[in-house]
Amino acid sequence: MKKRILVTGAAGFLGSHLCERFLKEGYNVIGMDNLITGNLRNIEDFFRNQHFEFYHHDVSTFVHVPGKLDYILHFASPASPIDYLKIPIQTLKVGSLGTHNLLGLAKEKKSRMLIASTSEVYGDPTVHPQPEEYWGNVNPIGPRGVYDEAKRFQEALTMAYHTYHGLDTRIVRIFNTYGPKMRLNDGRALPAFVGQALRGEDITVFGDGSQTRSFCYVDDLVEGVYRLLLSDYHLPVNIGNPDEISIAEFAEEIVKLTGTTAKVIYKDLPVDDPKQRQPDISKAKEILDWEPKVNRAEGLKKTLEYFKSLPKDELFKKELSFGN
Repeated sequence: MKKRILVTGAAGFLGSHLCERFLKEGYNVIGMDNLITGNLRNIEDFFRNQHFEFYHHDVSTFVHVPGKLDYILHFASPASPIDYLKIPIQTLKVGSLGTHNLLGLAKEKKSRMLIASTSEVYGDPTVHPQPEEYWGNVNPIGPRGVYDEAKRFQEALTMAYHTYHGLDTRIVRIFNTYGPKMRLNDGRALPAFVGQALRGEDITVFGDGSQTRSFCYVDDLVEGVYRLLLSDYHLPVNIGNPDEISIAEFAEEIVKLTGTTAKVIYKDLPVDDPKQRQPDISKAKEILDWEPKVNRAEGLKKTLEYFKSLPKDELFKKELSFGN
């Protein structure tokens, strides 16, 4: 019989790519999303597939799925700083109540559950690059705290269920990921820079641009999640690309890639914006035999092609900016 998997946040960027991967692998896939930040366009092609079903539901309320469930991937959460400002309470609830509901479902169904954590659990790190053993430097009451602490609580709750209920769990810590199906105007550096370049606007860098990020192409990320789910390792694993670049250098890459004549301008760095972000992927290499394969030039080209294919009204629908 086909394995059956529930993917929460299915209409989001990462969730939709995960649905696609598991459909290709021959699974019966249940997508669940309340569409507060997700977009049905990301999964519309799957509705023609008899092995896909969709539940329009908020996991922060009681979650019921009839029938057996082999796996649960919990990817439901706002993942953009813009969203933290707009819906901070919902962000906290999906990381706490949503995780609790899904862990309860996994316990009932005897399912293996993987949660999507984030490099943001490391906060503004004092250790570089960031290994899984680093406990982080997080401001719990800052503007990013609603996301950072939701994810930290999510990890703690998941480990509690693993320890005290014997639940089969996995934890992936996701670093900056990009690719097709990203929201063009979600406020993060890559889509923000590309959107500004395509509109012919100046590209806005926050701070002096010396802060760093490490960008992982979505296909590589999905492969890492797939391998972790099917592994026997229950502790957190970093999945990301350790190819680090400064935000200033990255802005110049986008200028060259898009051919824009716009200038790069600088604004004040927002509160608690991380100065460095680079994953230590030693565990992923050792345990999962995983490392990223897609270089940034190739990944950016594919991503730009996707953004160019979007309707004009999306290109010119701008959001507030909030850091890199």
